[in-house]
Amino acid sequence: MKITDVRTVLLTGPCTEDPYLSELRKCRSAAFIEVYTDEGIVGLGETYAGYFCPEVVPEIVEFFRPILVGQGVGEIGELWERMYHCGNFWCRVGVGASILNGIEAALWDLKGKMENKPVVELLGGRAHESLLCYATGGPSNYPTGKLGEKLEFYRSLGFTAAKLGVGSFSLEEGTRLSNDPNEAAEFEASKLEFVREQFGNEFMLMFDGHMGNSSSHTWNVKTATAVAKACEPYDLFFFEEPLHYTDPWGYAELCRATSVPIAGGECLTAEYEWQVFIERDCFDIGQPDAGFMGGLGEFMKVAGRLAERDRKIATHAWGAGGVFMQNLHCGFASPNTEILEVPPAWGPLHSEVIGDSFQMKEGRAVAPTKPGLGISLSEETKNRFPFQRGSGEYNSVPGKRMPELIEREAS
Repeated sequence: MKITDVRTVLLTGPCTEDPYLSELRKCRSAAFIEVYTDEGIVGLGETYAGYFCPEVVPEIVEFFRPILVGQGVGEIGELWERMYHCGNFWCRVGVGASILNGIEAALWDLKGKMENKPVVELLGGRAHESLLCYATGGPSNYPTGKLGEKLEFYRSLGFTAAKLGVGSFSLEEGTRLSNDPNEAAEFEASKLEFVREQFGNEFMLMFDGHMGNSSSHTWNVKTATAVAKACEPYDLFFFEEPLHYTDPWGYAELCRATSVPIAGGECLTAEYEWQVFIERDCFDIGQPDAGFMGGLGEFMKVAGRLAERDRKIATHAWGAGGVFMQNLHCGFASPNTEILEVPPAWGPLHSEVIGDSFQMKEGRAVAPTKPGLGISLSEETKNRFPFQRGSGEYNSVPGKRMPELIEREAS
């Protein structure tokens, strides 16, 4: 079997059917990559770069396309090395590696379909029968009554764990986040106290600082430490991204300063960049994303490096359906995976791609069994959700504002 073509499909559709997340983000873009063969089998992958900068994806895929056309798919690692080396000057980390991730994922999907095996088996075999899932909750919708309704909604969907953003969000006031250590610590502790009073300790909680991709400003080590220590009495499963990724030294210092497990890594690409953080013990729980970091092979290398230092994994998965399933397979293949991120009440760019390939029972994911990644992209889905330029997500700055933010400010 030989590869005959590599194509990019850009789509724009509803971000989610979660009414609480929808207050912040109404649509999403996605970039899928299809690898065609002379036997009619098509491999499908996704790059998380399509959520942020979809317009650049087709040209970079076209750059790599000649390396694949005419080749077999027996040695995915060799094909990945050729592409990575060809783009060495600009692809070691960042968007080049992220788009390469989507191509490589399509190759794994293709190989799994050829061999009639789920990708998890090709990555070394299933290491878990089931894995705990958490609902990724985005912002902390306020006032507190709405925050309680939000968590109750996730519980009604079968989740026993959820993650909330720091600060607060409301349609009236937008996002509010303090940079003062005492004020921020007091606010986050009061939020956790409210949640624990309403839900007790059975419902597992995580915090997301979003400082790796903050829409406004980022905390320094002093503020992050104050907040983390204020959270210690409330049994957080982890505190994600309390600092920016330009500060691995700060992450290492923060890990030593608090008993709250510190998590991060969703913005990191390639084993090369991850190694800087792993060697410094920056994370108690690493969060690689098998739709962004460079490839499924890179995910498994990083998972192994984290395991060597007795660190755990909590997969990151906020792309569309392809990214989610890529992380599901990698999560089940990695022995040190603790928990999986799951977008609750997901929209059609998840549901129509995943179908019934993902199953959650009693708050836990069941290991995937379908050949390949278990995803498909129909012509009907492509036609229903045509791509809209400018639909990627980015941080608003003077001169380039998110449409949803402009709409809220106008109202």
